[in-house]
Amino acid sequence: MPFREINSKMVEAVVSPGQRLFSQRGAMLAYRGEVSFTPNIQGGQGGFASMIGRRVAGEATPLMTVEGSGTVLFGHGGHHIQVINLAGDTLYVEADRLLAFDGSLQQGTMFMGSQGGVMGMVRGQVTGQGLFTTTLTGHGAVAVMAHGGVIELPIVPGRDIHVDPQAYVAHHGNVRNKLSTALGWRDMVGRGSGEAFQLELSGSGAVYVQASEEKL
Repeated sequence: MPFREINSKMVEAVVSPGQRLFSQRGAMLAYRGEVSFTPNIQGGQGGFASMIGRRVAGEATPLMTVEGSGTVLFGHGGHHIQVINLAGDTLYVEADRLLAFDGSLQQGTMFMGSQGGVMGMVRGQVTGQGLFTTTLTGHGAVAVMAHGGVIELPIVPGRDIHVDPQAYVAHHGNVRNKLSTALGWRDMVGRGSGEAFQLELSGSGAVYVQASEEKL
């Protein structure tokens, strides 16, 4: 169920009979046709066990199930919206950034510390990002929210990318991440970048970076 970008802060989705999508509560701006919006107590396609996992991890954002026949306009808080299309791979994104996504995508939760060991845990404590993150897997589209514009940076083997953790939005593909410190003698004398920590991503895939260090 593709999303059509109306402008940088609004997307339109076509809802067809027999299909459904999930959206963050309060994200519907307007709709045409016979469309229903019902609270989703399971929190997506992952089922009851996945819902419990997300609640324990603190990654449970209230969702609405959207079904029927018509078109729906989505937006929230004036945030910039980036549409990401998945072709069988997995998207890693914090739950509060999810605006809407295809109902066919499988939703789950991942402990980010498992990717970066102890540094993964430090990442959550220092940067304000959760130790857990939401995963969406399969074929379909996801609309995520960010501050300012978003750029997609490809990640290729042998060419790691370093991202300000506060500017990180999401990533997909076979990617590993870890937190690295950037403190050096320049920082001690006030000539460094001012960024004490950087998120280092390696492997094969893409990372989405927002034009701001502000959290949602």
